[in-house]
Amino acid sequence: MEYDYIIVGSGFGGSVSALRLSKKGYKVLVIEKGKWFKAKDFPKTNWNFRKWLWIPGLRFFGIMKLTLFKHIAILSGTGVGGGSLVYANTLPTPKTAFFNSGSWKDLNDWEKELKPYYEEALRMLGASKNPELFDADLGLKKISESLNIKEKFAATRVAVFFGTPNKKQKDPYFDGEGPDRTGCNFCGACMTGCRHNAKNTLDKNYLYLAQKNGAKILAENEVIDVQPIDAADGSKGYEVSFKSSTKIFKKRKKIRTKGVIFSGGVLGTLKLLLKLKKKSLPNLSDKLGEDIRSNNETLVSVTGLEKDKNYSKGIAIGSILDTDENSHLEICRYGEGSDAWKLVHLPYVTGSNVISRLFKILLKLIKHPVDYFKIYFVNGWAKNTVVLLFMQTLDSTLKFKRNAFGLMTSTVSTGKAPTPFIPESIHLVKAYREAINGVSTSFAAETLAGIPSTAHILGGAVMGKDKTTGVIDKDNIIFNYRNLYVIDGAMISANPGVNPSLSITAIAERAMAQIPFKNEFSQ
Repeated sequence: MEYDYIIVGSGFGGSVSALRLSKKGYKVLVIEKGKWFKAKDFPKTNWNFRKWLWIPGLRFFGIMKLTLFKHIAILSGTGVGGGSLVYANTLPTPKTAFFNSGSWKDLNDWEKELKPYYEEALRMLGASKNPELFDADLGLKKISESLNIKEKFAATRVAVFFGTPNKKQKDPYFDGEGPDRTGCNFCGACMTGCRHNAKNTLDKNYLYLAQKNGAKILAENEVIDVQPIDAADGSKGYEVSFKSSTKIFKKRKKIRTKGVIFSGGVLGTLKLLLKLKKKSLPNLSDKLGEDIRSNNETLVSVTGLEKDKNYSKGIAIGSILDTDENSHLEICRYGEGSDAWKLVHLPYVTGSNVISRLFKILLKLIKHPVDYFKIYFVNGWAKNTVVLLFMQTLDSTLKFKRNAFGLMTSTVSTGKAPTPFIPESIHLVKAYREAINGVSTSFAAETLAGIPSTAHILGGAVMGKDKTTGVIDKDNIIFNYRNLYVIDGAMISANPGVNPSLSITAIAERAMAQIPFKNEFSQ
């Protein structure tokens, strides 16, 4: 065998797997669809579509991908480091309900079992509390006071090196074994890629250390097949086929391995596994593609009209407000100059059908022409705009499947279809708009089609007691196959109700802890 493990994807699950397996003596290869990015490679603003967006058909090979389904629009990351390149750094631990619900609830005492792995994930990701609040955060604090819940307002815990702004220093996290770092200058550009070496992306911790332990990373390549060798259950290994994801002329290549870990994120992992179930891996559970969740979230932008404010200043998400036992609100920001989002924003309205919403949009434009003219043509969008991220733990699920053209489509599985028009969210948007004297807008897909947006798509290859209730077991092993794992957002088996990156990292740490050292495994 050429490798002991091939890891498909380099996000939170894949990066953890690469480090822990390489430290246990295994020969590891990570295959990543996206490109390598150094600090200087990230776009200065999101107007640089070629470096910001992943649209290979247009030769755009950036760090963010937008995927539209009938029921949801999904923001995801690409590149070595996966979603960590584009995420908002936030590392909250879910509440108890997460550990006691969903298809995994009876498989373990998860809150107790995962506690040490959450602690290790926080250490590895360099978690620290945001030390400084800025204009956008103060607006959220003002809401907490007006709602009489100011004790529920807090600065976020984030994967950012604060240090001294713009000052470079030796690795502060791994006893000098990690790369040099530079203190955060609160430019707000975390989600277009940190150009100042302050964000603790996976290429600066897990992947960096994995390479020092011998793991290899092959970027700009996409896995297209995983075929068991000789034995149908994969006990004699697998042949992995892959091809370039960025070249026009693509040659198929093959490598043999003893085990495979699928860590391409929900979209990447499910797209591949649903394809493999048709031929190469026919014994995959029929639950594959089910129990897809978001955090029941909404994304609404509020643009302030006061000239002396700068809502782009800070980190991507600097503060959070727990509004009730099931819901919370976070403020998000982009760096000054990253105004491209305004191209896909319309006045924020709600309503039961598209006709009523179109009428309300027209009415707003007629009533407030000067305000909207400023938003679209005068003021800097990012400098003046706060994106409100509202999330709930209340549950509903979707199902993804492949159509006749090989594309994934969505259907509603349980509960109501996701909606951007959540009453609690509508109330909070109004409160924040009044708090900062602003005007609200939202993504056109939400306003026109009623399709909510999410950066936290989860599930589809969930845990179960057997193949009738899940795709993987409690140790992340795919039912009916040997040495085949799913370790990414697709494994999340309940609604965390918060940003999921920390939970993915913690569960990945636990999964890797179950695999013995190579010399023990071979005995």
